[in-house]
Amino acid sequence: MKATIITIGDEILIGQIVDTNSAFIAKSLDRIGVEINEIISISDSKEHIMEAFYKLQNTVDLVVVTGGLGPTKDDVTKKAFCDYFEDELVVDEMVLAHVTQLIEGYFKRKITQINKDQALVPSKCTVLHNQMGTAPGMWMKKENTVFVSLPGVPFEMGYLMDNEVIPKVIKEYKRPYIIHKTILTYGQGESLVAERIEEWEDSLPEFLKLAYLPSPGKLRLRLSARGTDKMKLEEAIEEYVCSLDAIIHDIIVGFEEDETIEVVLGKLLTKQSKTLSTAESCTGGKIAQTLTAVPGASKYFKGSVVSYDTAVKIEVLGLSENLIEEHTVVSAAVASAMALSVKRIMKTDYAIATTGNAGPTKEEGNAEVGTVFIALATPNEVIVEEFNFGQPRDKVIDRAVVKSLEILQKEILKKEL
Repeated sequence: MKATIITIGDEILIGQIVDTNSAFIAKSLDRIGVEINEIISISDSKEHIMEAFYKLQNTVDLVVVTGGLGPTKDDVTKKAFCDYFEDELVVDEMVLAHVTQLIEGYFKRKITQINKDQALVPSKCTVLHNQMGTAPGMWMKKENTVFVSLPGVPFEMGYLMDNEVIPKVIKEYKRPYIIHKTILTYGQGESLVAERIEEWEDSLPEFLKLAYLPSPGKLRLRLSARGTDKMKLEEAIEEYVCSLDAIIHDIIVGFEEDETIEVVLGKLLTKQSKTLSTAESCTGGKIAQTLTAVPGASKYFKGSVVSYDTAVKIEVLGLSENLIEEHTVVSAAVASAMALSVKRIMKTDYAIATTGNAGPTKEEGNAEVGTVFIALATPNEVIVEEFNFGQPRDKVIDRAVVKSLEILQKEILKKEL
């Protein structure tokens, strides 16, 4: 079964809002075995909507449209549906009762004609009742293609997808199984990983597909299987993941979509009954923020000193003015001293420290933009590494955060061997 997603709205086309609806719809359909052919964004124009419908007719099984169902003049989706299906708008009494109750009962104001117009739907459509708002969804079929219209408000769209569209697709269509498994890796870029697993990737059967999903400091490898025999697909996924693990086990940190490096670190620290603290300059507390986003982080993360200003490095962390004058704030010596100091203050087993120049210009210490020193104080030593994460500023910070956690993870994993 194949589908196309259409989002309607000039606000999307000019970049005023980000289209999150398509991602939600695509994930929802993918989970039940529907293959997404394409995602299209078009303007608030009846002509453009109908043109898209004509192009898609009989080329896909399902078209999901979101947006353009509101009560204002620029909401033209219903009119486009009526013209395309040679239909007319009629009042749906159930929708009208719901809208009336919502406006007069919940909002405590008199219903207007513009509110009542929300109950107008094409006479041939199956109404998808929206309990989260006033705009109903619509389900209409022409020849071999079903056209579904949903409101553009994300939580209303999500409600209708979960409670109306997905159950109806499951009931009316036979679909293949689609199984995904995502392997999380850290520390090596896409091209290097691709080179390492080239032979393995070439051996994949036709029903297995590999996707590379890179982001700063990490790479996700998504293995997808599609077919009619669910057990065969699951067995194949496990077999090929195991053989992949044998090749790149040194950079794999997990196998679940939601098991990020901070989650993995939390498990490792908890398992070993170890604690962690941070002293952050150029990362401005973002390492601490990342760690504490994990529920239960208080078991192993004790705290952080955001020593962005040199005076804080001296007065709170106790660094020597002579040390800073001799080496500058962006240096291995200062990073090392910061890590040792916060480890002592917080009484932790491990401590991470960062100092650098995230840009956009050279500042104190005259360090090149993108230069970051990361120090890790362990129970036995201090490890310091220098990096240049390039530009822009936000990417430098993000890369420094990921690399800091990666260095810690590698050190902790040594204790597992």
